[in-house]
Amino acid sequence: MSTKLRQRVDERISDPIWWNDVLQLAKTVLAAVTAWVVAASVLDLPQPFLAPWSALLVVHATVYRTFSKGTQQVAATVVAVILATIVGETFGLTTGAITLLLVVALLLGAVPWLGAEATTIATTGLVVLTTGFESDVMLISRLLDTAIGVAVGLLVNVIVWPPLRRHTAARALDRIDDEIGALLVDMAGGLGDGCQDEDVDAWIDRSRDLDGEVDQAWALVRQAQESARMNPRRSARPMKNPEQWHGLLRRMEQSVAETRSLARTLGGQSAHKETWGDAFAVPWIEMLGDTGRAAADADPDAFHEVRRRLEAFTDELRTTERSAEWPIYGALIINLRNIIDAMDVVAEANPIGGNRLPLRVPGGPGAATTT
Repeated sequence: MSTKLRQRVDERISDPIWWNDVLQLAKTVLAAVTAWVVAASVLDLPQPFLAPWSALLVVHATVYRTFSKGTQQVAATVVAVILATIVGETFGLTTGAITLLLVVALLLGAVPWLGAEATTIATTGLVVLTTGFESDVMLISRLLDTAIGVAVGLLVNVIVWPPLRRHTAARALDRIDDEIGALLVDMAGGLGDGCQDEDVDAWIDRSRDLDGEVDQAWALVRQAQESARMNPRRSARPMKNPEQWHGLLRRMEQSVAETRSLARTLGGQSAHKETWGDAFAVPWIEMLGDTGRAAADADPDAFHEVRRRLEAFTDELRTTERSAEWPIYGALIINLRNIIDAMDVVAEANPIGGNRLPLRVPGGPGAATTT
């Protein structure tokens, strides 16, 4: 196995998010297969296909959604079975009966509690209608199939390592502070080389992209919070009220806004380093780059050092002769200070969701060797 491929495999198998997705897939298959075995082999029901069908419907990404959404889908399945039986016994298996079934099923979308499940009612009803509706025994059998699938799906999703979306949200937060750091480093490098208007525009566009990532991170944190509801795992307790994560996201939002404000201030200057003078430009640009590296490395000590240097630099500026550039100096210093104040707490919280799993491909770099 090549080194590059081995690294990719190592990264994947040590990623808790990937394992969470694999586990959820395995649980879904386990629930469906178990429901089929119970309905077909244990109870010997005549057409047990609704058992795995119902199990698939109720295994959701979170325990809370398994109960809330699963209950809704189960109700839709029961309605579909009853509707198909009534239509079949009244009109038989005809084109008109299929048409009537689909129309009624989709009209049930007007019912708020079942509205999102109109397609489930239509498809389940169509399967039931076309596979037989001859007797009340068949109706009872299909309702029993549904009950088996629901029970198995709920038990598997709740008992077998119930899903907790903490790692997904944590990875999103970790990625944002890395990208904020990379943007600040690039800005410092661009200023040192003499940036152009297109560079400033690119920095502003990247800050807007970060806004979108922050919004997505908020959504993932809300999903993680939902995944903790009704979740029996001990690690779910902190996620039921993730105030720390909310605080970190607000700090990241502020940092992105301050970075965009800083870029707009830079965009208002026709020449940066030359206009400011080396006495301001050289130390300030160095501190901007160091702030970016501290954010990317999640290094709180580095943030404290940059803050100390910035405070000393500000005190030194007060003793110098005032110039026409002082308003720009002040704006840039305030932006940088606010970024440091916001991101040092984020750095202290890293790694937000815990470390990656210590899994590697056997025989990879660092593996023990034998003679």
